[in-house]
Amino acid sequence: MQEETFDVVIAGGGMVGASLAVALSSLPLKIALVEAFPAALTQQAGYDDRAIALSYGSRLILQGMGVWPMLAERVNPIDRIHISDRGHFGATRLSAKQQKVPALGYLIEAQVYTRILNDFLSNRSVKVIQPARMDSINFSSESVVATISSDNRSHAVRSKLMVACDGADSAVRKIAGVGSSTHEYQQVAIIANVTTELAHDNQAFERFTPEGPIALLPMSDQRCSLVWTTSADNYQSILDLNDDDFLSKLGDAFGYRLGRFVKVGRRGSFPLKLTTSDELTGPRLAIIGNAAHSLHPVAGQGLNLALRDIADLAEQVVKALGDEQDIGAVAVLAEYALARDKDTARTIQYTDSLVKIFSNEYFLLGHARAASLTLVDRLLPLRTQLARQSMGLKSRSSRLSRGLPLLKEPV
Repeated sequence: MQEETFDVVIAGGGMVGASLAVALSSLPLKIALVEAFPAALTQQAGYDDRAIALSYGSRLILQGMGVWPMLAERVNPIDRIHISDRGHFGATRLSAKQQKVPALGYLIEAQVYTRILNDFLSNRSVKVIQPARMDSINFSSESVVATISSDNRSHAVRSKLMVACDGADSAVRKIAGVGSSTHEYQQVAIIANVTTELAHDNQAFERFTPEGPIALLPMSDQRCSLVWTTSADNYQSILDLNDDDFLSKLGDAFGYRLGRFVKVGRRGSFPLKLTTSDELTGPRLAIIGNAAHSLHPVAGQGLNLALRDIADLAEQVVKALGDEQDIGAVAVLAEYALARDKDTARTIQYTDSLVKIFSNEYFLLGHARAASLTLVDRLLPLRTQLARQSMGLKSRSSRLSRGLPLLKEPV
């Protein structure tokens, strides 16, 4: 069987895998990106384009990667965030002006983000193998060898390091013998794009209700990206409503801070759960993104946490190259896992706690939540801590996380 040798093989070519390939493409490495699905055809922009949220910290990482200038032309900024609890007084308000940043975060259509990254990679020496299936993977102390089926033929790829970016149900993680744990929230997220009577003015909303949070995020063309969390028992009845009834029920649940809801696009849904990998590494394996931690969408931390994984992994690869070490060595991967430990644990606890504290109707807890939101709103140090967590600025040891290129001198 024909065999090709690489330094790094990235398993999964979605947003996380493509982002990692962009980050590593500035290094003197031979990289392969293996993706199971065919390349998506570029679709004409439409009302229903799904958006992803990028924190200000992610902007810095993408800036260090060299791809932000292309993305900046297509993002919609989040200038303010309003956080409230339905049925109780009190709210927390965050603003970019208070935090002295250009924006707290940004919204961009997922297909636009992916296309820009793929266009960037087309000018770099990254081999994209797509569509392709990994039939087998053999991890050893010397290398990783994967058998890949693509274009009606099988061939082998050998590498020093494999990176699992293949989602919460990661096949690569399982083959490597790394376990995972899952907590079901018994909630479902209903997603859609909506239009409101009043302009969003680049303001995002997080509205907590007894059945789960409702997030409304500002998009281009005065649309808002809606993530409406509700109970697993109730979501289907909401999905089955006609548009007028859906908009009316949404207004009752969210309120009318932006006036009435006047339009909704195509709706979708997915069950919510927390999946965490038992380890972030295996033999010659690094695990990142949803393969390492798939979070509840409250606070929009998923892709942003993955980008911080990428920043820290890339940092360790650079250090290994500078020290003439094997980039897949146990010691190198142990440093990556150590670098990610605190940020990962803190972010998981942050999102999980928000869901558990706010998704209930306990009378006394409701008053405590209202008092907490008011306290955070009035005390600048508390507001700043919340903003820094939301913006992904609590872990900034790597060069990319500070907006700097991986290498001080170009190769």
